[in-house]
Amino acid sequence: MTDQLAYALITPYSLFKSRTGGIIGRLLACPELDLVATRMYVLSDAFLDRYREILCPAATEPAIRQAWQDYIDRSLRQRNPWGYLPRCMFMLFRGDNAVQRLKEDVIGGFTDQPLGDTVRGTFGDFIRDDTGHIHYFEPAVITCPIPDLNNDHLKLFADYALSDGGVLTGRIDYDTPPQVSLVMLKPDNFYRPSRRPGNIIDTFSLTGLRIVAAKLFGMTVAQGEQFYGPLKDIFVDRLRFLVSNTAYDRLQDAFDFDFTRDDADAIADRLAERNATTEFNKIVEYMTGVHPESIDPQDKSTAGEARCLALLYEGPDAIEKIRTVLGSTDPSKAEPGTVRSDFGRDLMRNGAHASDSPENALRERNIVGLAETETDTCDVKEMIDAYLA
Repeated sequence: MTDQLAYALITPYSLFKSRTGGIIGRLLACPELDLVATRMYVLSDAFLDRYREILCPAATEPAIRQAWQDYIDRSLRQRNPWGYLPRCMFMLFRGDNAVQRLKEDVIGGFTDQPLGDTVRGTFGDFIRDDTGHIHYFEPAVITCPIPDLNNDHLKLFADYALSDGGVLTGRIDYDTPPQVSLVMLKPDNFYRPSRRPGNIIDTFSLTGLRIVAAKLFGMTVAQGEQFYGPLKDIFVDRLRFLVSNTAYDRLQDAFDFDFTRDDADAIADRLAERNATTEFNKIVEYMTGVHPESIDPQDKSTAGEARCLALLYEGPDAIEKIRTVLGSTDPSKAEPGTVRSDFGRDLMRNGAHASDSPENALRERNIVGLAETETDTCDVKEMIDAYLA
């Protein structure tokens, strides 16, 4: 077995046309590949000058090599004919022979036949005219074509991860002032390889908003308690009636005297906070994979076993648009066609979380590590540097 890191770079045109979800669904459905990191990039000329020279193997057909170099210069540079911000989504995978498996089994090569069995077959275009000249070229996803070049490719992305990658808010022009909403795909979407995360992202594409940040996020218990902290006080009041009803149902016939609703309410007053803490801990355990009371409090800042995918969506009225497509908290009551109606299971496992206000979006971004400013490293850089060491 050869454990490798391999990457897929979703192209600006694929992102611009909101094909992102469909592509991600294909990438994540491969059972032999494990997604370990993701990051948004807007690639600099310095990066692209180096990338275009190492992208193709030496034996590549000259016409194909030229098509790749022309594509990089036309579609990936910040000065491009369409005037859009050339956002790319970088996804890092780990697995046995990951480079070859990702390229051949999932992303695919180029063919004149319109086959949809690979990512490029479905979302890319490769059209030659009668003379063999390449008339149109859109790869949809870029990856390393052969293992021999993989380390050079990965090192380049690591070297430019901080300067060219990260949170891209405020760099796209809109007709009206934009908002930023945090969306977090919850852990049950990642328990096993599936298309679910991609299908959910595809549903959010109905908003017309732009993805401007992405991070595969392992929430710690401390972060979970901070993220969902506002719910704890809400649970004390909103769940009090459930404690009262349970007490009344269980105790109304338990004594030789009348057990009244007032008695049940008195018990609820005593137990409401304990019940709220229990329900709160269930949410933290679901989001982190660790029960808060099962570990030493000093370990809360590092304890976490579950994964989420955090995304920032930007555009006018982003909060309302995302919440509309997300649907009601209870999947059984969510509107048909919404994320929670299609992918939710219950009140907790309801597919995704989304910010409910600009203020909460900012608070939540800071917790999951998608704030405006970053530290001097990131998960993509750390993983690649460790792999190449």
